[in-house]
Amino acid sequence: MAFATAEDGTQIYFKDWGSGQPVVFSHGWPLIADAWDPQLMLMADNGFRVVAHDRRGGGRSGQPWTGNDLDTYAEDLASVIEALGLRNMILVGHSTGGGEVTRYIGRHGTGRVSKAVLLGAIPPLMLKTDANPEGLPIEVFDEIRKGVLTDRSQFYKDLSAPFYGANREGATVSQGTRDEFWLWSMTVGIKAAYDCVKAFSETDLTEDLRTFDIPTLIIHGDDDQIVPIVASAEKSSQLVKDVTFKVYSGAPHGLSMVPEFAERFNADLLEFARG
Repeated sequence: MAFATAEDGTQIYFKDWGSGQPVVFSHGWPLIADAWDPQLMLMADNGFRVVAHDRRGGGRSGQPWTGNDLDTYAEDLASVIEALGLRNMILVGHSTGGGEVTRYIGRHGTGRVSKAVLLGAIPPLMLKTDANPEGLPIEVFDEIRKGVLTDRSQFYKDLSAPFYGANREGATVSQGTRDEFWLWSMTVGIKAAYDCVKAFSETDLTEDLRTFDIPTLIIHGDDDQIVPIVASAEKSSQLVKDVTFKVYSGAPHGLSMVPEFAERFNADLLEFARG
């Protein structure tokens, strides 16, 4: 297996497939790089080099006690990018991974980056505050933390329903996809899963978004029950200069793995990468 070494010595696992312009994928919480496998195969089959890593604390990466915050996630991503010598990259981030990509650009700029894609992403800020009344109240995130601490296995099984919209009438997501979600989530250490809740909910990425100076594709489902569109993509699309904003009607948070939406997302991703 291939690993990059983070600044604190943590080993960060990554996949590196294909050849051509690099497309680097960052996954959501509480998942691992495998959540991107359909898109990795699609892009590699179409002449791109694809890279995806397991965030620290989960999957095949190391599980340190510290560093489960967006600053460190961004530096871990930088470690992978630098280890592979990647340039002219397209960065793609889903959910927390979208925050990771955003913080990476905020800290490192776009010297190595040609385009960015934010899918169901957490920026600019998920938490409800006086300045961000559209956000979710802290009690929502406290319940997530409680679920992780008390019975994370059942919590993840239950979370897969709103994540993929399985609790909506006419939902097409399979039980296998929901089981896969549980399997991946259970590889994430409890400390990393717990700490990441604060990272994805309380980190303000507004100023990071203002630094984007590259073509950016923002995609979000208007039935996202995990990262509501009103506090995320709608605001991000106003902060990024060169943006294409696409709203998928009826789509859930994990739309890239729900058949009726995945086909559209894959086509949009490929078109944007080629454009």
